[in-house]
Amino acid sequence: MKKLISALATAGMLSLALLAAGCDKLSSKPPAFQNTDLTGLDYAKGFSLTDHTGKPRTLADFKGKLVVLFFGYTQCPDVCPTTMAEMAAVMKELGPSADEVQVLFVTLDPERDTQQLLAEYVPAFDKRFLGLRGTPEQTAQTAKEFKVFVAKVKGTEPGSYTVDHTAGSYVFDREGRVRLFLRHGQGPAPIVHDLRQLL
Repeated sequence: MKKLISALATAGMLSLALLAAGCDKLSSKPPAFQNTDLTGLDYAKGFSLTDHTGKPRTLADFKGKLVVLFFGYTQCPDVCPTTMAEMAAVMKELGPSADEVQVLFVTLDPERDTQQLLAEYVPAFDKRFLGLRGTPEQTAQTAKEFKVFVAKVKGTEPGSYTVDHTAGSYVFDREGRVRLFLRHGQGPAPIVHDLRQLL
């Protein structure tokens, strides 16, 4: 009888240990994102551009913060201003945690988007946002690194054109690793949810 009680006690303790181990595994599972998880992606590794204050910038400058990177241009009639307004709403929703997030706007139209124009346009949505630009060659290289579709569409008059481009943003974690692709036009809530997961 003593042997049976001892065996049952041992089995019970073993079950508890296995259950605890299972709980540990559950608690360490990866976060459930509402946007596209890009963890482990082998491109979108960085950039070398100049911000709207004239300072050279790379992704490493923002280590320790989450980075949201969007490609657009200031004369964009729809996707760009709505994305920037959406990110401004996200920052408000994040409250004090927003200081741990850096939003970057990379222009795909460096011919028209001068440093001065970016300095007026980008911080108008949120003073913490930074505009980035490069030479046409640097811009093309950065777009290629991030697999961003970009195509000029001629307008009716010389010098008037639009730029078709990928609508969406990349998110990097505090270590500078690409983690998410944010879909355009979904509203702030799913973005706030995912950024909080990474924070």
